[in-house]
Formats: sequence, C-alpha cells, structure tokens
Amino acid sequence: MLTLTPALTVSYEVKHVFLFISVLEFAVGLLANVFIFFVILGDVVRRQPLNNCDRVLLCLSLTRLFLHGLLFLCAIQLACFQNLKEPLNHSYQTLLMLWMIANQASLWLATCLSLLYCSKIVRFSQTFLLCLASWVSRKTYQMLLIVILSSCFCTVFCLWDFFRKSHFTVTAMLFMNNNTELNWQNTKRNFFYTFLFCYLGSIPPFLIFLVSSGVLIVSLGRHMRTMKAHPRNSHVSSLDAHIKALKSLLSFLCFFVVSFCAAIISVPLLMLWHNKIGVMVCVGILAACPSGHAAILISGNAKLRRAVETILLWAQSILKVRANRRADPRTLC
Repeated sequence: MLTLTPALTVSYEVKHVFLFISVLEFAVGLLANVFIFFVILGDVVRRQPLNNCDRVLLCLSLTRLFLHGLLFLCAIQLACFQNLKEPLNHSYQTLLMLWMIANQASLWLATCLSLLYCSKIVRFSQTFLLCLASWVSRKTYQMLLIVILSSCFCTVFCLWDFFRKSHFTVTAMLFMNNNTELNWQNTKRNFFYTFLFCYLGSIPPFLIFLVSSGVLIVSLGRHMRTMKAHPRNSHVSSLDAHIKALKSLLSFLCFFVVSFCAAIISVPLLMLWHNKIGVMVCVGILAACPSGHAAILISGNAKLRRAVETILLWAQSILKVRANRRADPRTLC
C-alpha cells in the first residue's frame, strides 16, 4: 500500500511561494476572463447581435471568474487557516463544494460550445443528425438556462445536505462527549459523498463532449480526404474552422483531464495522508487549467483576437509617444 509521510504544516517559505503562485494564477485567470466578458458585453451595449458561441463564452467567462475566486479563497484557507491534523472546517468544506459545482457548470458550458461547433462546422448527411444540429443551433438559450438552473439546484441541494449532515454531526458529538476521532471520520465521509455526487454529475456532459469532439475529428479527416481528391474545390476556410474548433476542444479536454486527476489525487492527500504540500500542488494545478484554456479561447476567436491586437496597438502607440517625448530636447527643458 502506498504511504506518504504526513506534512501537516509547511514552512513560511513554502507558504509564501504557494500564495504568490496563487495570486499570479488568480490575476491571469481574472484578466483573461474579464477580457472575454467585456469584449462580448461591448457588443451587447452597442446592440450588436450575438451569435450562439458568444453567448456561451459570456456565461463561461462568468463561471470561470467565480471558479477562480473560489480557488483563490481555497488557497488562502489552506495555507493560512486549515490544519490537516484537525477535521476540515466548515468554510473550507463549503469552498471546496462550491468549487466542484462551478467546475461542473464550466464543463456543461464547454459541452454546449462543442455542440455548437459541431452544428456550425460539420456537414451532416443523415436526416436525424441534420435535425439535431438544427435543434442545437436554435435551442442555445434553453441549454444555457438548463445549465444555470441545474447549477443553482446542485448548489442549493449540496448546501442543504452539507448543513444537514453538519448539524447531525454536531448533535452526535454532544452525545459522544466530543469524540474528535468520530468527528474526523464523519467529516471525511460527508466530504467524500459530496465529492462523489458532484463528479458523478460530470459524467454525462463529459461523454457528450467526447462524442462531439470525436465527430469533429471524423469530419476533419473526411474534409482532408476531400481536399486531396479535389484540390480545386477544397475550402481552406472550412479547414481553418475545423482546426480552430478542435484546438479549443482538445485543449479543454487536456486541461479537464489534468484537473480531474489533480482533484482525484487531492482527496487521499487531504483525507488519508494529510500531506499539505501535495494538496497545495493540486490546488495550483486546478487554478492553472482554466487560465490556460481561457488563453486558448482568446487566440482561437477572431473577435477576441482582434480586441487583443487593438489593445496591443494602443499600448504600443502610447509607449511610442512617451519615448518621443523623452527624446525631444524641448521637453527636457
């Protein structure tokens, strides 16, 4: 059986490095998702029509902002207040539970985005798939509403279940003469059940995401064969659309698998081995994955990419004006 040396406390140097990395990840994730949100919100303010992908990206950026905030609070709680030798305090458990629900909502939104990519890019020949693609394009509002309502329902249910079990645990502790070991066992069991419930709820959207990504890969292969057979009639724009969509979806798949593994590993590190450094590494990985996917979304979206280029040109012009003022001898007098 694998055993690790418990690391219940860490040095101040490790704690400061972890908090610095957490602040950096939070700042990067905040800037990337705020940028996506305000670029798309600008179209809403100017009363320009939003396409379905923009609506999903708007909701996804808001969910990621909430996700980054929760992970940052988890990092502060873990570094400064939580002692792994003691039972998990209520605030840390609540933050972890809300993070799992926000992560599940983010997965659902990414699944909606993959379905939209399939309906827009892939050319279906079967009648059923054509009707399904048309339905996905027309029901974007309903899909987003279902994701929001299901996330709210999961939040309310998990909070109710958590506080109900916490009240039961406190009541049992009063009758068991404050048995700390029993309290710790009840906390571990309640947290494990909540973790299992949240990640079992992630299986359906993950399977849908895998199917839609696989359909895009098959469509790309078919399009490549068509280009080789009929080079004059090939559409480069369709190939670019396939590649950009797959780049976004496969990057999300990689980041989700990495974050899922980090979340799975963090549970025994937290509950069995009480290794605080290992839990810190897992939290750092969980915070880095959404930021990386946001950067890839910006690079693959034409509207967001143009906004980045505009900001860079604006910053470059300001720096150039300042450099000219410094070089002008009349400004030195």
